[in-house]
Amino acid sequence: MNLVLYLAGLATLYLLYLLLHRSSFRTHRLPPGPKPLPIIGNVRDMPAPDSADWLHWLKHKEVYGPISSVSVLGQRLIILNDAKIALELLEKRSAIYSDRPELPFCQLCGMGDTVLMQGYGKRLQTYRKYIHREMGSAATVARFNQTQEIEVRRFLVRLLDAPQDLPGHARGLAGAFILKVLYGYHMDYTRVDPLMDYIEKALERFIPALVPGTWLVDAFPILKHIPAWLPGARFRRIAQGLKHDLAALADLPFHFVKDQIEAGKDTSSYVSNLLEEKANASTVTPGSKEEIDIKWSAVSLYFGGSDTTVSTITSFFLAMVLSPNVQKRAQDEIDRVVGRDRLPDFGDRDRLPYINAMVKESLRWHPVTPMGIAHSLMEDDTYDGYHIPKGSVIMPNVWAFCHDPKDYKDPMTFNPSRFLGDHPERDPQTLVFGFGRRICPGRILADSNIYLTIAMSLAAFEIGKPQGVDVQADFLPGITSHPAPFKMTIRLRDERYRGMVRSVLDEYPFDSEDADVVRGMLG
Repeated sequence: MNLVLYLAGLATLYLLYLLLHRSSFRTHRLPPGPKPLPIIGNVRDMPAPDSADWLHWLKHKEVYGPISSVSVLGQRLIILNDAKIALELLEKRSAIYSDRPELPFCQLCGMGDTVLMQGYGKRLQTYRKYIHREMGSAATVARFNQTQEIEVRRFLVRLLDAPQDLPGHARGLAGAFILKVLYGYHMDYTRVDPLMDYIEKALERFIPALVPGTWLVDAFPILKHIPAWLPGARFRRIAQGLKHDLAALADLPFHFVKDQIEAGKDTSSYVSNLLEEKANASTVTPGSKEEIDIKWSAVSLYFGGSDTTVSTITSFFLAMVLSPNVQKRAQDEIDRVVGRDRLPDFGDRDRLPYINAMVKESLRWHPVTPMGIAHSLMEDDTYDGYHIPKGSVIMPNVWAFCHDPKDYKDPMTFNPSRFLGDHPERDPQTLVFGFGRRICPGRILADSNIYLTIAMSLAAFEIGKPQGVDVQADFLPGITSHPAPFKMTIRLRDERYRGMVRSVLDEYPFDSEDADVVRGMLG
């Protein structure tokens, strides 16, 4: 009974807040949208669970125009369906559009410490300064070229041996590469890698829990003040468990690096470079703010870089199954520039314009985050006569931007040629990596990894459709969207590539030393 009264009191206060909050905007002209119901607003107008939300919100453009809005339990959502508006607000006015929405359950889980969910302020600026220092330019990213070449070649070996597990191989490629870059960690390919397995299992627990609409506290933020010990406060106890998991996830690889440094191992990486720089400046001590920021910026890069790379690589292979003529033109370019006596590398990139166009088209054809990552407005603003209230959640429909017929002819077709010639279409890299002060800090590294994976895969393999099998371009919903499972065939284009692909096993034998250290740390 006490819990019921407690919740009723909190709900009453919150509903009173909503009514007062709504009344303050009645005199302003908000962006158009469906008529809300009292108190609950446009709850019935939200996308259905497990649906393509980017297509749901795109319908607003036909009815309400390129900028629209809905209200859900007092929270104003502004939907942008035009790239011009997104660039005007999120780029040119980034000083007030660079915050993140407050998602109470995410905050309770500790996600507020990550780059993705970090509010706009000094700590985010510190994170971005660290990331820019280590991978913010073509020159700094070039330090990882050899590592990328090794891991992509290992990806080719696994794809040759077991082509039916493309998503798993892509995940292994992304994970192995980013663990090496961030922590100097060599993944164990001889059996289940303990660090990769630990991270992936933690993410499996996190992702379902962070789906919007799962928890009542996100609709009624005042509930976050309920003590975890109260009966009925199950969400608080779940959040506490996830927060513990996330902290362990950040700690494990970070302490691996510290132990390696103390043991005198030469492990150049994002974390070790920053730790040594701070140590030389005598500004870092165990548990200090500097050390904590380095640790959390690193694990944030893993979150941001692993799943998104998997999505782009898998979408590229799907496009090749569906576009044999595009594949042939790319392979003809590789044969003409590189020949068939070696695999392409970074030194060939400037001479492979069609492959570079394929990188752009792979990013455009199905953006990995179709609805982008939401921004939050830090003060009241006006656009085109519309009032946008402070605290509004700004949702850029990146998929709509990348399929706008004004910018892309026949946008549903995978056509790299659109980026070549005297009048190329809009570069999608200005759209798919985010906007303004929240633009993806690892975008240069991601671009280089996608280039090399595409170039080497097309050089070595013929990617096709199994006879008699219907393959469609279907994509799964989610913050990060992946292609639905599809079937394909993989075969060597030339037997000469077999030796080239498998030679990486002799040149760079698998190493389980780092994995054994982590196994010891895990007990």
